[in-house]
Amino acid sequence: MNILEFIVAFILLIILPFIGWYKLFEKAGQPGWMGLVPILNIYIMLKICGRPLWWMFLLLIPGIGIIVAVGISVDVLKSFGKIKVGDQFKGIVLACYFIPKWGFDSETKYLGPSASPEFREKYTSILKKSSTQEWTEAIIFAVVAATLIRTLFIEAYTIPTPSMERSLLVGDFLFVSKVNYGARTPMTPVAFPFAHHTMPLINTKAYWDGIKIPYYRLPGLSEVKKGDVVVFNYPMDADSPLYRPVDKRENYIKRCQGTPGDTLSLVDAQVYVNGKAAPNPPGEQIDYTMTASTELNPKILDDLHITYYESNPNPTMTKEAASTLKGYSNIQSISPKITPKGTDPMGPVFPVYPLYKVYKLNNKVPDYKWNLDNFGPIIIPKKGWTVKLDSLTFPIYARAIEIYEGNKLEVKGGDIFINGAKATTYTFKMNYYWMMGDNRHDSLDSRFWGFVPEDHIVGKALFIWMSWDDNASFLNKIRWSRLFRGIH
Repeated sequence: MNILEFIVAFILLIILPFIGWYKLFEKAGQPGWMGLVPILNIYIMLKICGRPLWWMFLLLIPGIGIIVAVGISVDVLKSFGKIKVGDQFKGIVLACYFIPKWGFDSETKYLGPSASPEFREKYTSILKKSSTQEWTEAIIFAVVAATLIRTLFIEAYTIPTPSMERSLLVGDFLFVSKVNYGARTPMTPVAFPFAHHTMPLINTKAYWDGIKIPYYRLPGLSEVKKGDVVVFNYPMDADSPLYRPVDKRENYIKRCQGTPGDTLSLVDAQVYVNGKAAPNPPGEQIDYTMTASTELNPKILDDLHITYYESNPNPTMTKEAASTLKGYSNIQSISPKITPKGTDPMGPVFPVYPLYKVYKLNNKVPDYKWNLDNFGPIIIPKKGWTVKLDSLTFPIYARAIEIYEGNKLEVKGGDIFINGAKATTYTFKMNYYWMMGDNRHDSLDSRFWGFVPEDHIVGKALFIWMSWDDNASFLNKIRWSRLFRGIH
C-alpha cells in the first residue's frame, strides 16, 4: 500500500478510536494509556463493564471470538450510557467518529459496570426487557454488526505459512481492507457466521451451496495494482475433492506481480513485466548454496533472519543477508540457487502442475521448459481480451475458460468446443491477476496453479496490528517492533 493509504487507514482504524478510548478509560477511573496497548486494553474493558477476565480466552476461539469482541465493546458502551441499539451500532461500525466524540463529550459519563445486577436493574429496565430478551438481542446485534464490518469494511487475517517471509512472518495478524478494491457481496449467503468454509471442532461444512448469488463488487478506492499484498480465495479449491464455492475457498495472501493484460516472465528468479524488471519487495528471499570452513554461529543466522526450512538443506535469505555473509572470513562461497532455464528439478509448474484436470490438444501438452525461476512469457487475461486457441495457448487458458468463467469445454482430437460450438478463439469475461510469494522458493503461487480471477479477490492487506512468535520464549512472544507496521 502507498504511504497515503496507510496514513488514512491508520488514522481511521487506530488513532481516532484509541484517542476516544483513552478519554473514556479516564472517565472510568482507569489510566488512559492502557487503551493504547493491545491485550491490556481488553483487560481494562472487561474491568470497566464487569465481565469476568476469562472472557479474554473466548476471543481466541475461531468464529466466536469476533462475536465476543463486539459483545465486550457493546458492554463497555452501555457502561457509558449508550444503551440504545442505535448508539451501540454507531460505536461499533463508526467507531472512528463516535468513540472520540463520546470521549470528549462532557455529557458522556461512566455509569458503572453494565454487567452488574445493579446496573441492569437501574438502567436496562428503561427498555423493559427481560434478561433473556436482552441476551438474545445482544447476540443478534453482535453477529449483525460484526458481519457488516467483516463483509464491507475490514477483516482480520493471520499469516499461517512462511510464503511471504521476510515481508510478512508466520504469526503476523493483519487488517485486510475490503474498501480499497470494493467489498465483494456474499456469493454463498447461507452460511454459519465467521466460520468461513469449515465448522470449528466438528469439521463439517459451514455453508450450504444450494443458493448462490452472482458475483458483484461494490465500488472501491482503486484497482489491484502491481506490488499490492492481496488476500484472495485459493483457486484450486474449485477442484476435487472440495468443490468449494468461490467465496468459501481458502484464503491465501500473496503479492500481485501482474495485472490484466500484462506479459509476465521470470528470468533467473527476477520478475519481468512487459519487458521491464519489476521492483523486488524489500523482504524478498530465495534459497542460496553456501559453503563455509566452520559452522555458522546460530546467533548470526538469527540476526540476519536466515532460515533452514524442513527438508531443504539450502539456507533461505534476502539479498542483503547474503551480501553481509560474504564479508565473514569463514564463508568460502555463497550464491543464489537458481534453477537453470529448461531444467525442472522442483517438479512441474503451471500449466502442467498436477491439477485436477490438465488440458491438452491431440492428447499432448507442449514442453514449455518453464520452472520455478525461469517461467513464461505469459499474457495475463484481461476482460474483453480475445485469445487465439491453439496447441500452445489452450493448456494455459483452458482452466480459466471452463472453471472460472463457467463454460462447458470439450476437446475432440485437435478441435475445441465451447458450450457445444467449435471455437478457435475466446473472449474473457473477467480480469485476472498473477500472485507470488516474497519467499520465492517456498511459496505455492501462480507459478504452480496459474491465474487468480477478479471474483476471487478478498481485499488488500493494510497493516500488522499484532505479531506473535510461537518459537520465542514466553516473555518475547510478542514482536513489539512489528506492531502497527504498514505493509509494503
